[in-house]
Amino acid sequence: MKTILTRRQLLSIAVTLILGIVLALLILRMTPHTDQPQTDEHQHESHDDADLPQDEHAHETPPPEFPHGPHGGKLFTQGDYSVEVTIFEQGTAPHFRLYTYSDGEPLEPDASDISMQIERLGRVPETIRFHPGSGYFESDQVIHEPHSFKATIHAEHAGNRYEFSYEQVEARVAMTARQIELNGIELLTAGPARIKSTLNLMGEIRLNADRTVHVVPRLGGLVEAVSANAGDSVKKGQVLAVISSQSLAEQRSELMAAQRRLELARTTLAREKQLWEEKISPEQDYLNARQAMQQAEIEVQSARQKLAAIGSNATSGNLTRHEVRSPIDGVVTEKQVAIGQVVSENSMIFVVADLSTVWAELTVYAKDLPIIRTGQQVTVRAGAFDAQATGTVSYIGSLVGNEARTTSARMVLPNAEGLWRPGLPVNVEVIAEETSVPLAVAEEGLQSLNDWTVVFGRVGEHFEARPLKLGRRDGHYAEVLEGLLPGERYAAKNSFLIKAELGKASATHDH
Repeated sequence: MKTILTRRQLLSIAVTLILGIVLALLILRMTPHTDQPQTDEHQHESHDDADLPQDEHAHETPPPEFPHGPHGGKLFTQGDYSVEVTIFEQGTAPHFRLYTYSDGEPLEPDASDISMQIERLGRVPETIRFHPGSGYFESDQVIHEPHSFKATIHAEHAGNRYEFSYEQVEARVAMTARQIELNGIELLTAGPARIKSTLNLMGEIRLNADRTVHVVPRLGGLVEAVSANAGDSVKKGQVLAVISSQSLAEQRSELMAAQRRLELARTTLAREKQLWEEKISPEQDYLNARQAMQQAEIEVQSARQKLAAIGSNATSGNLTRHEVRSPIDGVVTEKQVAIGQVVSENSMIFVVADLSTVWAELTVYAKDLPIIRTGQQVTVRAGAFDAQATGTVSYIGSLVGNEARTTSARMVLPNAEGLWRPGLPVNVEVIAEETSVPLAVAEEGLQSLNDWTVVFGRVGEHFEARPLKLGRRDGHYAEVLEGLLPGERYAAKNSFLIKAELGKASATHDH
């Protein structure tokens, strides 16, 4: 059966075909052509460092516009003349080595005249001169790390002048003022400082022997009471123990008898004086009575002094009771007595020490004796906790031991808070001398980067590593011999954060 299309149906089909053709053309226009050649950026071959000679390398992978030369360096070409730049540092300090070519063929060094200017961040431009070597030019000066600079090469060959420029960045990172503030990085300025040369010694806290008393009873007897224990704080005159002593009773009885004889002698003298004045008795009787009284006075005084010598008196109701009292304000550091114990007159029963000052006793080796002297300032630090004190050396031993070849030295430390306890090991830092240096940096700004010791110099919005040659150091400042200029700003506190940023940015290289 034959189908007959109406005009309206034919018109709809035609419109649909036209729309399909238009859409197909639009899709073709939007699809990229895969058969077009790649751009120059993708045509460059990659070069691996493993292909470089063992004794030469370019410090950064050359950018695509600088192809590698035969020696692994950056190759610059203008017309038929080419210069290859490498940095040679195998077994020697880094130097530039330049190779020249004409139409790709090596040229002898005497065929060209070459110089270079390099501009480092924040530094005055340097002009680099070259001398001819065996098939290459070598710079007359060392190219210090980091190898981060803008370089301009000036060459002359066969009457023609050439100029090539390039820039390489190493050990550099950008950081805004806001980032510096948020990271708590402190900026300081390199300049003069005073470096303290120090001697570190081992020591120990000891009792101040000048303020330590060994308490003895000064007479024998039986201990009846003990009122102080080790560790107790005591005052001068405070009773530490009570001893019952027969010898004390005898001395007190002797004093009492002497006092009675003195009273009798005084009465006799008064009577004889009156009788003599009334012409009843002779003068000789009066003189004998006065002599007897004087003798009695001497006996009383002698008996009192005997009691005073043992720290006792005659006022006690108990003739045998002897009170042992503390001779100073201090702390009982030793107690060697107990109730019921019989002690002799020279028994050491207590040690009382005034701990308001202590000794820091040091061990000094013979080789260090020329450095240490009395009056020298020292810093004492506790080994077990965070504490320190300062003072001066007050004593140095006169003899050196035969075996250890050491002597002792000491200083007196104030100890009002009781922090320095006898027996505590300490580290002692003796300031041997203090010297002014023209250029120094804070120790906290020093960082280790590759095989360098660096600070991070601040120029504009960038930090860049400045490898340093250091001199004297004292833990606070380090003398700078090379690598930094006076007045340059550098990162001190939290400078390790800059090193971390460099690691993220892969801004350094391995040698």
